[in-house]
Amino acid sequence: MQDKDIKQQIRDLCRQKNAVIMAHYYQSPDIQQVADFIGDSLALAQQAQRTDADIIVMCGVHFMAETAAILCPDKKVLIPDVAAGCSLADSCQAADLRAWKEAHPGHLVVSYVNTSAAVKALSDIVVTSGNALKIVNRLPQDAPVLFGPDRNLGRYINEQTGRQMDLWNGCCHVHDRFSLEHLLKLKAENPEALVLSHPECRKEIVDNSDVVGSTAVLINYVKAHPEKAYIVMTADGVDYEICRACPGVRLINTENACEYMRMHTLDKLLRCLQTESPVVSVEAELAKQALLPIQKMLEWSK
Repeated sequence: MQDKDIKQQIRDLCRQKNAVIMAHYYQSPDIQQVADFIGDSLALAQQAQRTDADIIVMCGVHFMAETAAILCPDKKVLIPDVAAGCSLADSCQAADLRAWKEAHPGHLVVSYVNTSAAVKALSDIVVTSGNALKIVNRLPQDAPVLFGPDRNLGRYINEQTGRQMDLWNGCCHVHDRFSLEHLLKLKAENPEALVLSHPECRKEIVDNSDVVGSTAVLINYVKAHPEKAYIVMTADGVDYEICRACPGVRLINTENACEYMRMHTLDKLLRCLQTESPVVSVEAELAKQALLPIQKMLEWSK
């Protein structure tokens, strides 16, 4: 079947079933092209909270679908490939976080959104890369903080805020594998280009960047300065949105896709809508506990 036919079937089913497709910027272009809404983790959570659809199809990774299910218990939340996980979320299991908390009594627990519902339920507040600095700056200055699971993002927050949060030793395998050697080579070949990097990247990447921020921040920077050339140090997919908004912009491709994000395909998305499965759900009591730090994040992000 041609992609055009599949895309039309997908859109027809969305209308028939009052379904909305939400896609992360790291999805492949064909998924982004059929999505109703495209955004980063914060935007997807905010949009899930606002939608009046009966079905949410989350083209992202599993924790994003869980977050939507927690925020929208009255809606059916689907994910095209239930195996689309996250190396960062996997690096921090709830039992291990509970033990870390017990070893540090009196500490606030700030968890990155890239975590399971069970980890969020043990947290005082959740953050995304887009709101982490704002939220951490609102915490009492004398409060000791445990931050997890991304050590790179945590280090960046510490440097920017002057805090000394204790950091979980986890990382995003996609952002962590960017090498300084490769970046310096690209800079030497493209001396006019600005370097944009995600704070999940290692310190040496961030220190050699011109702009550091979430996917939405990086995209918006390019939209505001489309005349420049850019080396983009984050997962593939953001280039599609940048080029869609700024057709003449020059991007130097770092070719670093998230394998989990790319598990979703048009065929899987079509089957997902046809069968209304796989369903992502969170047990009621766990969802109730995890909702509190998520709601606090959304409130503090306004």
